[in-house]
Amino acid sequence: MAGEGWEAMLNVECSMLNERNAAEVAPASSFNIEHSTFNIQHSESPHSTPHTLLPYAAMSTVAPLPPPSERLMALDVFRGITIAGMLLVNNPGSWGAIYPPLEHAPWNGWTPTDLIFPFFLFIVGVTTHLSLSKRDPNTLTLKIIRRGLLIVLAGLLLNAFPFFWWGKMAGIPDPTFLQRVLWRAQHLRFMGVLQRIGIAYIAAGLLTLRTTAKQQIAIVAALLLGYWFVMTLVPVPGTGTIGYFLLDQPEKTLAAWSDRLILGTNHIWASTKTWDPEGPLSTIPAIATAMLGIFAGRWLTDKRRPLLERIAGLYGVGCLGMVAGELWSWVFPINKNLWTSSYVLFTAGFACVMLATCLWILDIHQIRGWARPFVVYGVNPLVAFVGSGIMARCIDSLFKITIDGKKTSLHQASFDAFFSPYFPDKFASLLWGLAFVTFWLGILWLLHRRNIIVKL
Repeated sequence: MAGEGWEAMLNVECSMLNERNAAEVAPASSFNIEHSTFNIQHSESPHSTPHTLLPYAAMSTVAPLPPPSERLMALDVFRGITIAGMLLVNNPGSWGAIYPPLEHAPWNGWTPTDLIFPFFLFIVGVTTHLSLSKRDPNTLTLKIIRRGLLIVLAGLLLNAFPFFWWGKMAGIPDPTFLQRVLWRAQHLRFMGVLQRIGIAYIAAGLLTLRTTAKQQIAIVAALLLGYWFVMTLVPVPGTGTIGYFLLDQPEKTLAAWSDRLILGTNHIWASTKTWDPEGPLSTIPAIATAMLGIFAGRWLTDKRRPLLERIAGLYGVGCLGMVAGELWSWVFPINKNLWTSSYVLFTAGFACVMLATCLWILDIHQIRGWARPFVVYGVNPLVAFVGSGIMARCIDSLFKITIDGKKTSLHQASFDAFFSPYFPDKFASLLWGLAFVTFWLGILWLLHRRNIIVKL
């Protein structure tokens, strides 16, 4: 499946479709199809719809014209849905009251929450192809590395914010500000969401820059099969057995051992202390997720086929990917924290289906009224993710008020005052999260109206 499926299946002819229509699609504005990793280029008007498709004049009887550029609204909407979902699941009113679909799976398996990160990484792959395909490969290597490193740096700075430790410090009853700064540096988490995105972007961009489609398929197969073999057949030091028998013990997997070896226990995820969900070893298959997104982007921009045929191809390969992932999970479980090979295939297939659905609704049937908020989220994802992360750190840990003689975070105080007394616990927690998402929609809308898009 990994060696044949993704690029080959996307080229299967859809025999049930009609012959190509004489009318193609053309943009309603001067857009081309370029996207950056985190954002899109935009029009002169701050209020124009980012992706618009309209029919154009009849075909020439003299010589065929090159296929026109397309700007597909679905790309921004799918990315916007993903970012809004990320903010929702990361910011409940209370971590003790969450509906099951808004929680990660305890270990093996998946919930809708476990789809969000791979969906975004898949979209990074799609937009990587769109942004790089029309540029001179000789000029791209340094640009790819530079952009990827900037994304990693943004993740490190977000992890470090506010650049000092605000809580208690063992053995130091009254620490100085310098001691708090040093403690923060000594316990800084090195990995994270943006760090994984940056690394995967660099690797996927460079691996697809000068290689053929067949070579890229072979690379994806090698990444997924190699990771499977390493995680299951290599003995885990200190355990006396191979990794396959330890996959259900988070702290004993080969990925956890490599996290502690490479990062050190002071620089991994504080919630676990023994392993990191974005650790170095499990980032390797994440590169395959981004590369599969590049394959989808290549198929989507192949305007030799009508858009409807390309959508059908995404549906077909997406369903096959989901089935292949489920079958592989019998021997290598679907697991977000380990980013298992079965998880890569399943989530990439699911992403193809979701993207195809957005294309069918938005760009074929032009049903767009519901999508405007997600477009706003989709064109400024970096602001949404970094800004919301900084805000969450502030209202959860830094800014506190005194209520009945007790210091309480702004997050807790607002939840207790406006949500918890009036609604059941889980519903109140969901409403607080939706209010958080709406607040950031307002900020992003203001940026959108002023045509401000932050990019790296």
